Formats: sequence, C-alpha cells, structure tokens
Amino acid sequence: MLFWIFAAVLTAAVLLLLVPPLLRSAGSARAPDREEFDREVYRDQLDELERDRGRGLINDAQAEAARAEIARRMLATADKDGAEKSGPSGAAVTPRSARVLAVLLALVLPVGALSVYGIYGRPDLPAQPLASRNLEQERGGPPKSVLAAMDKLKAQLAENPNDQQGWLILGQAYAKMNRNAEAADALRHAAALNKDDVELQGLFGETLVSANDGMVPEEAVAAFDAVLAKEPKDPRARFFAALARFQAGDQQGALDRWSALMAESPADAPWVPVVRDQIREAAVALNLDPAKVTPQPLPPEQKEQAAQAAPNAQAGTQGNAQGQDEMIRGMVASLAARLDADPSDVDGWLKLARSYGVLGETAKALDAAGKARERAPDRADVQVAYANAVLQTQPRNETPKPLPEEATSALRLALKAEPENKDALWLLGLDAMMSGRRDEAATHWGKLIAQFKPSDPEYTLLKGRLDALKAGG
Repeated sequence: MLFWIFAAVLTAAVLLLLVPPLLRSAGSARAPDREEFDREVYRDQLDELERDRGRGLINDAQAEAARAEIARRMLATADKDGAEKSGPSGAAVTPRSARVLAVLLALVLPVGALSVYGIYGRPDLPAQPLASRNLEQERGGPPKSVLAAMDKLKAQLAENPNDQQGWLILGQAYAKMNRNAEAADALRHAAALNKDDVELQGLFGETLVSANDGMVPEEAVAAFDAVLAKEPKDPRARFFAALARFQAGDQQGALDRWSALMAESPADAPWVPVVRDQIREAAVALNLDPAKVTPQPLPPEQKEQAAQAAPNAQAGTQGNAQGQDEMIRGMVASLAARLDADPSDVDGWLKLARSYGVLGETAKALDAAGKARERAPDRADVQVAYANAVLQTQPRNETPKPLPEEATSALRLALKAEPENKDALWLLGLDAMMSGRRDEAATHWGKLIAQFKPSDPEYTLLKGRLDALKAGG
C-alpha cells in the first residue's frame, strides 16, 4: 500500500510541475519574446550606425537612409507584438494548443505509468531491505557462502591467532578477490609464524608489491632478503630485490642483478621476457645500449648442466616449479590489470604481448599487441610487435609459405616509420623470397646487411642469403 501512495504523490507532483505553466495566460510572467529581441538588435544597429558615421566610414546621406530603414523595422515589430499579445478585446489569452496539451498530460501520464508498471512491474515481489540483500554477489563478487566461510575463518583466527595455515588460506582467498591489502595483512600473520618458509615469505613479499601498485616497500624487501638468505637462486626474490633497487634510484645495481638472473635462466623460462624488458628499462635510464648489456639466457637443453653447476638452483627450481609458474602468471596478470586501469601505456602493452607469447597464449598476445598498435600506430617497434604476434598465431608448416597480409602490412608501416628497421627488413625480405620476388628480397636484405660489420654473424647469414638469390636459389 505504501508503494501506491508514494507513486500517486510522485505522479501528482510531476503534473503540478508540467500542467500549470501550460494553462497560464500568455500575458502573465512572459519570457522575452522574439520581437523584444529583434528591437534590441535594432537599437544596437542604431548605435553602430552613429559610430560608423563618426569614424567617417559612411556619409550623412547614407546614415539617414539606414536610420530610416532601421526605424521602419522597429515599428513593424512593435505592431506585430501588440497584435499577438491581445485577443479581440485586448485581454491576454491562453493558446488552445497549450490547453489541449495540459489535458493530455493530466490523462496520459498516470494512465501510461500504470500501464507500463502493469507490464513490467512486480507488485507481488516482497520488499528487499538493503541489509538483507547480497550486494557482493549482485556486483559479481564471491558467493555469500564463500564470504560466510571467510567470516567463520576470521572468527577462528581471532580465537587462535597462531594458526599459520588458516592465515595462509585467508590471504590466498583475499588475493583471488583482488583485495590485496587485506591479503597482505593475512599473509603477514602467516609469515611471522614461520620465517623459514621461503615460499610463504616470497608470496607475502609479492602480495605486498601488488598491494602497493607495483612498488616494492621495505617490508617486501625484508621478505625477499629472507628468501635469498636460504635460496640465493630463487628467481622471484631476485627479480623483486632488483626491482626495489631500481625504484630506489640504483639503476646500475638493478641492472647487474637482472643481468645475472638472465644469464642463469633457461631460455624457455617464463620470466625471461619480463626480465629482458626490465634490463632494457634500466639500460635506457643509464644511457646504455640494451642490446649490448643484455646477456643471453642458457639454452633450454642445458637446464640439467646448469642445475648440476648450481645444486641450490636445481633444488629451488624443482621444488618450486609450480610457485615459479604462478609467479610469472601473477606478474602477467598484475600487468594486465594495471593496463586495464591505465590503457595509455604503450610499452606496457608490448611487454604484455611478449609475456603472453612466451606463455603460449597467442590470442592474448595478439590482442595486447593490437592495443599497443591502436595507441601508437606510428611507432616501428609497435608495428613489428604486432606482426610477430600475428605470425605466432599461424600454424607451423613444413613448407615455407609467404607471410600473412596482416603481418606484411604492419611491417610496411614499420618501414615507413623507420626505413632502417632491422626486423621489418628481414621479415619483408623473407616474405618476398618465399613469394618468388627475388629482386625485392635482395633490396630489403641489401639495406639490412649494410647495418652490420663483416665480423658480425648476421652479416655472414645475410651474405649467404644474398649470394643464393644471385645464384637463383
């Protein structure tokens, strides 16, 4: 019943706002009409006419003629205004159309509202007080049962704060809900109860970084230092320890540590692309050539040899393989979330595309490269990255085939922006050769080989290709 009373009052209020102005006589509370506006314009024209005559722009005869014309127009507007404002007896009247509209509104508005509510409304639905609604689930949050279980767990931890496993479970649950600050607080309790658990300390440090928008706070540095004291080769702790130095302004220290991590990592390790990007950022900050300071990772087939040379690294890699995979995926997910919040970071999209490519998620890599391309279509490296992402989505064939048009068009745009781009010259030359366009391939590779010294291995490779083209091969 309360609903119907409220609806009736609301409808009446709307009608009171709309109908009275339509029934009001035309002579009361009138807004300035068109004729009044026109007369004001004519008065301005008379003033302007006098100023023009004073400056000598027109003579007296021209001024008098113009003044007479303006006066005639002012009289015409006055006659028209007087005729419109009065009826036959000179009294103000309400236009017939306004009265008809007022009646229609008074009838149609309440009837229409009732009709719409009758079709789409739910008068039989019981009221839902705010306190009884599951707002988290309505917003796409976890089910109410999960929240209830977490509340029960928190109550148990309040009674037994030394339950390390309970704090760990609570922290992981908060992390999955992207409530990183609460996750870090729960993991802080768990880490304090077992400072020798390197996996727990690393997870706590990484969660602190996520809670601080990618910045490594002092508490996280202490956690990673505790990990490195027991596992000096732990890649997650080494990465974030270097990142802390970089953020503190020690670019050289960060570069040294990332370079060491790169040199001791297998080439197919999932964190290699992320480390390579960080080395590039540190090198640029130090005005160094990234290509010269980036070491090559270990070949994939030498994993066992590297592990034998460093038993601690082998134990850490085997024992924490799942944790390392979660680490890199967590870093990639964190980067993706940051880009969703701030999609203007072109270099971030390129980093995300390379990371997805290493993880084998080619569709996501292409989407990320496409986002970078949308925001920086004039950058050669962006176009090359997009072309590489396209090529990653293509099935592998035993017989070489020309590159897809989507990739070659991006490479041509890269050359347009940077005519000496090595990647674009190489790939377009390869496409031309596989398509039978030997002269075009020779042109691209000729420009490319000029950028290398005879002692470079790239020079030897390209010379062999060019010689084969000349020989018709």
